[in-house]
Amino acid sequence: MIEAVKFWNEPNNKAHWAFEIDPHWRTFAEMVRLGAQAVKAENAGIRRVLGGISPIDPLFVKQLQRHGALQDLNAVAVHGFPLDWSLWPLHEWPTKIAEVAAVTTLPIWVTEVGASSFGAEEVQVFGLRRTAELLLGKPRVERVFWCSLFDLPQTRDGAARHREAEGVSYHRHFHMGLLREDGTPKLALKHFADYTPELGICQWFHYEDPRFESALAWLRRLGVRKLRTGLSWADWLRPDAERWFDHVMRRLEEFEVTATFCFTPEAKGIQPRRTSPPRHPEEFADFCATMTRRYT
Repeated sequence: MIEAVKFWNEPNNKAHWAFEIDPHWRTFAEMVRLGAQAVKAENAGIRRVLGGISPIDPLFVKQLQRHGALQDLNAVAVHGFPLDWSLWPLHEWPTKIAEVAAVTTLPIWVTEVGASSFGAEEVQVFGLRRTAELLLGKPRVERVFWCSLFDLPQTRDGAARHREAEGVSYHRHFHMGLLREDGTPKLALKHFADYTPELGICQWFHYEDPRFESALAWLRRLGVRKLRTGLSWADWLRPDAERWFDHVMRRLEEFEVTATFCFTPEAKGIQPRRTSPPRHPEEFADFCATMTRRYT
């Protein structure tokens, strides 16, 4: 069942939000504020979480507070990948949590953390173990989600990354899973169950995702209870979307699901791309209300 909803994904990452349109995040703040109010009105028992910020930036949190975006939220989420992309060492996780805790009284959720196996699978094993030591059971940290169960297919475009600018960092994006693209296990997989059910998994399921049934089997096998996934506003406008959404959410009822509401339909954005601010933030709130009413 859905226990929480997140509003957007890495909004302060230029790959996930159009800064040039909303440089002061006023539209984003209004969208979150309206979305949180809509979810609260439908089901006040559902936790409402600010979409995981990356980079971890307490000034961004303070700016959203000034815009009134956090008034109906229950937690602030952060993302960090210090072994791959974040510009700070792995052992600084407690410092990063403390920086956010200093500017908000809300609990902190780490909704994406992980390590790529691109260079060596042994590095991913180390990253899993050390991350668990640093984050699980720590004060103010209510949830931790490992990213991810599956590697991204090599045929997909890393839409959130920039191949030419990032070089090897782009390719690391495709090797974050505990399972390879063909479904075979990596070294880290056998260690993951040591940390469940406290440690959750973030795994996005794309429209008509062929990995879905395999993912369910692996989640059960690993003892995962907490699952973070996404419900795409853009996908909701596809033909036959209701059938796919209903199927996914029905099959996920056995898990404690954190559902991320994100991605602007091309027809609804100021620009025709999924990272664009919507022309009318209240339409995003309507989507949040619909998803909450339908799946909680």
